[in-house]
Amino acid sequence: MLIRPPRVDEGIAMWRIARDSQTLDLNSSYAYVLYAHDFADTCRLAIVDGVPAGFVLGYRRPADRSCLFVWQVAVDADFRGLGLAGRMLDDLIHDDSVDGAVKTLHTTITDDNVASQRTFRSLAKRWGDAPVTVNALFESEHLSLSGPDAELHDPERLYEIGPPA
Repeated sequence: MLIRPPRVDEGIAMWRIARDSQTLDLNSSYAYVLYAHDFADTCRLAIVDGVPAGFVLGYRRPADRSCLFVWQVAVDADFRGLGLAGRMLDDLIHDDSVDGAVKTLHTTITDDNVASQRTFRSLAKRWGDAPVTVNALFESEHLSLSGPDAELHDPERLYEIGPPA
């Protein structure tokens, strides 16, 4: 297995993994290619047997460069149960270009996404028993479209992790 920053030509593979997850909010393929181009240093791609198996998309917050915001984490169904999500996150926060410069990690998680809650709480433990606080960030009315085809989006809670002990 190899974990590294993604390349532009791997953006479509990340889009496919997100699409096939059936849990993530799917963005345009352009967004995944753009992340691989502009934010590769704060993203990770897991390669297993030469196949893209999972990804982490993140960026440094413009107003606070010591905060890494993790936007999406996904692992292809064929590779779940291998601990890839945690391994990609660990690789990201311990990268020489990020490690030490990042004091906190933020992500948003819906209340029903227990797997993601566990993944990030486990990361906090491995990251020096870093504290985790959870606060309201985006409510349903901020995220839901209106109209006849509208679907209600669950609220996104902000998970603030760190600084590590």
